[in-house]
Amino acid sequence: MWNLIKPRQKTLRLWQLGLLVMLMAFWYLMTTPGLVPPFMFDNDRQAAFFFGEPLRVAERIWTWFVTDADIYKHLGVTLTETLLAFAIGAVGGLLGGLWLALSPMASAILEPYIKAMNSMPRIILAPIFAVWFGLGIGSKVALGVTLVFFIVFFNVYQGVKEVSPVILANARMLGASQKQLLRHVYLPSATSWVFSSLHTSVGLAFVGAVVGEYLGSSQGVGYLILQAEGSFDINTVMAGIVVLTAFALALDAAVGRIEKRLMKWQPRSGETEKL
Repeated sequence: MWNLIKPRQKTLRLWQLGLLVMLMAFWYLMTTPGLVPPFMFDNDRQAAFFFGEPLRVAERIWTWFVTDADIYKHLGVTLTETLLAFAIGAVGGLLGGLWLALSPMASAILEPYIKAMNSMPRIILAPIFAVWFGLGIGSKVALGVTLVFFIVFFNVYQGVKEVSPVILANARMLGASQKQLLRHVYLPSATSWVFSSLHTSVGLAFVGAVVGEYLGSSQGVGYLILQAEGSFDINTVMAGIVVLTAFALALDAAVGRIEKRLMKWQPRSGETEKL
């Protein structure tokens, strides 16, 4: 019965907030000297060394954004790289997926090459992009594009391929042109697939930007994390992870708002149950 119960929006937020508080409390208890179970670590400070301390992480974030206010330049660079990679990869994947799904000849010819490129571990391309595009923003965007493109591409390709032949036949009987089929049949069919892939791609766009900054950069949140790792400053590393996660969630929420506006025609789960 539990899987049939869906909490109300306000109740859901309270549960989510409560879970976050519990996780933070557990983190605090496990990394506070005197509270760490003696059988887990050799000494009280070892847990804090490996996992950081939530209060110190919060202090570092406050220093970044308020006291010193020195993170905005780095954060702006990382967000610019992420947004460019996300936009270029998503548009490229959308256009490429539509083209190959509607072009059987091109799809048959290019299929093995696309599968080969998708199976390649694209993180290893980061040093190559650094050589090609330098250590500036270009190499980070290129890496992010390769991570985003294939997720969007395959979702769009599959969404168009799964359009009902009956709907296509009826639309053609009514005299719909290829352009009208694309606008009124293919694109609506692929829209839900597109947004599903975009939610997944948000995090990967950040991955591309941060990994690129790891390999060579003088600015960006990834650069700050790398500098902190070099001095074994785990609190700053955790602070950087928290900041990146927060902005990834914000970008994902923006995608969700756009999805709701564009998918008004699609019935919600509650409405479907009533029907």
